[in-house]
Amino acid sequence: MPVRPHTRDQAWLLPPRLEDMIPPEHPVRFVGTFIDEIDLPGWRDFGIEPEALGAPSYAPRLLLGVWCYGFMVGIRSCRRLEAACRDNLAFLWLTGLQTPDHNTLWRFYLAHRGEMRKLLKRTVRTAVKAGLIDLAFQAVDGSKVGGNASRDQLYTAEGLRRLLERTEQAIADLEAQNQTGGEPVLPELPKKLREKTALREKVRQALEEISEEERVNLTDKDAVLLKARGGYVLGYNAQAVASPLKREAGGGHLVTAAAVGERYDQAELLEMLEAAEENLGEAPECSLADAGYHSAENLALCEAEGRTVLMPDPLDRTLANPYHKANFIYDTESDSYVCPEGQTLKFQGIKHDRKGQPVRRYRAVASVCRACPLFGTCTKNYRHGRTLEVGPHDDALRRQRARMATEAAQATYSLRKQVIEPIFGVVKEQLDGRRFLLRGQENVDAEWNLLSVAFNLRTLARVWRTRFA
Repeated sequence: MPVRPHTRDQAWLLPPRLEDMIPPEHPVRFVGTFIDEIDLPGWRDFGIEPEALGAPSYAPRLLLGVWCYGFMVGIRSCRRLEAACRDNLAFLWLTGLQTPDHNTLWRFYLAHRGEMRKLLKRTVRTAVKAGLIDLAFQAVDGSKVGGNASRDQLYTAEGLRRLLERTEQAIADLEAQNQTGGEPVLPELPKKLREKTALREKVRQALEEISEEERVNLTDKDAVLLKARGGYVLGYNAQAVASPLKREAGGGHLVTAAAVGERYDQAELLEMLEAAEENLGEAPECSLADAGYHSAENLALCEAEGRTVLMPDPLDRTLANPYHKANFIYDTESDSYVCPEGQTLKFQGIKHDRKGQPVRRYRAVASVCRACPLFGTCTKNYRHGRTLEVGPHDDALRRQRARMATEAAQATYSLRKQVIEPIFGVVKEQLDGRRFLLRGQENVDAEWNLLSVAFNLRTLARVWRTRFA
């Protein structure tokens, strides 16, 4: 078989055009178009005045395009982006052969990382305007993402005190070793002494902020130890809301809201649903969430705001007990409950739980409970008999359990995993998002939002390639 000639001394008959080297359907073209469509008010939302006077600098759309396309292809560090702008043909097309260095890229990101939420909103509104999003339902979930922090630097208050003692001793030893003996004092502290002095200040500050029960990481004080499927992760709870695309758009999903939230999902439900509604311009018909978001308070707040939320009760197994309080029937006229065996539990008074919420207490007649053949199964309280405590949101709990018991709710809820979970898989596996590169809540939140922007741009680029290219 003949072999094609191969030489690195090939001369060009005509000067090549960069435009001809990128296929028309290449995703980088969509990124360039998307960034170029940002109008002046949009740039001002980013804190940028493109027409401002001054020395020539890199165009904001160039730098923003580099960051967006870099995250789309899993290139997320400034130095790797600098190399890509120098070596990668797609980046060379995007920048018009300009090669910003890593310091320029970092300064731009540092100055505008807080506006990444607005860029995410822009991707969502683009999809809404094109009629791509199916508003029948949306799904919310969280995933544990590792932080840029070492577990060896995780300390309790007692551990910090011991570290401070060792650091103080090390500083004293280094100071003794660096005595000048009457010679002129050095203009600055030796490197090891500077490091130990900085560590001492960091430990002292951490001790002022931590309680005896908490643990803090000296590398990244905002990173927390989170339980994940493979064990424990020192990092952040990354939250996302996703909506499916319409079938005629070719399927797929779009992130409609993203944030780095609290340790537990429960505290994030309402905020994430509100953020998604803000970005979409309207609320989907219902929202799907897993049991980690379930709480009586969340259900009551969703009802008050007119939101339909489908999520399983984490106490499903407990509810199977025929003598769970959910199986006691409430009588509104007498303000009492009737147990499955016909015993009446009368109102006894109100107490307050740890959050200060009022809890109504109902109690049966002790002698009747002791004589019941199910004593020991329903209750073991020999002195008082069966007692029910009813919180202020128990009615919302009962309505939610009834809703989730329907076939329609079960069928809709079964779609949750296929909407939200592939997003975390793509971000972690294809966008290199298993671990955050930056430290601190604000930086990490911006990084997670830009990862979500990258996911959306990939989805929109696919639709653009099939429908509009």
